Amino acid sequence: MLLPLVGRNIAYDLVGPENGPVVAFSHSLAADLGMWAEQVPAVLGQGYRALRIDMRGHGGSEAAAGDYTLHDLAGDIVAVLDALQIPRVHFLGLSIGGMIGEALAIRHPSRVTSLFLCESPPASLVNAKAIWAPRMNAARAAYSLEPITEATMERWLTPAFKARNPIRWRQIRDTVAATTVEGYCGCVAALSHFDFTHELPKLAVPALVLYGEDDKASSHEETQRLAALIPGGRFMGFANARHLPNVEEPDRFNRILLDWLARVAA
Repeated sequence: MLLPLVGRNIAYDLVGPENGPVVAFSHSLAADLGMWAEQVPAVLGQGYRALRIDMRGHGGSEAAAGDYTLHDLAGDIVAVLDALQIPRVHFLGLSIGGMIGEALAIRHPSRVTSLFLCESPPASLVNAKAIWAPRMNAARAAYSLEPITEATMERWLTPAFKARNPIRWRQIRDTVAATTVEGYCGCVAALSHFDFTHELPKLAVPALVLYGEDDKASSHEETQRLAALIPGGRFMGFANARHLPNVEEPDRFNRILLDWLARVAA
């Protein structure tokens, strides 16, 4: 489905029982809402509604011109919630999706029932420019993410996953390659220039922070620091997974997710 905004559309998908509590999913950079395909049946089976939203310039959502901020991207989430008349959500975000969740809870606390944040720091990594400048330059030069797709997949998923799930691996790989350069670079700007370390200790929302222990695309220390900064925040390591633990080991990830939602409800 599409939500028309001024000059662009936001793509989203909402399924599940109309009166069920809503779990909102926010994907990583260069992915789309399909990244959460393994989680949707699990939450539906427990009576939740699943709301998946494509970031601007990703999947079916159109890019906006220029650089973005995390508050811009959180504003897109709020626009969808308003349009669907959804007052509050359990929020699940991975990588930049988790950073968007931080911004959402800071700027719009009444819209967030709980946070489940994966592979996300509380502030831009100190070496953000060194990490992202070569990737953006390569994408802009080719006007495509194709030149950086294979390296991205290497960071995201283990060779063992590729061997046992070649079709799913190819789906994700092709989504990375098809992401717009404008959306990719605009979102890189958002994750490269933020610091929520002063605002996070003021949050009053249940938060679980998870980290794939084999992830080289983000920082174990910074992800753990995120949990420490949120009052009552819990940190959990997830063994034998890289940047996409929800795809790498979906059954184990889904048990953690459903246990978390049940704990919050209790």
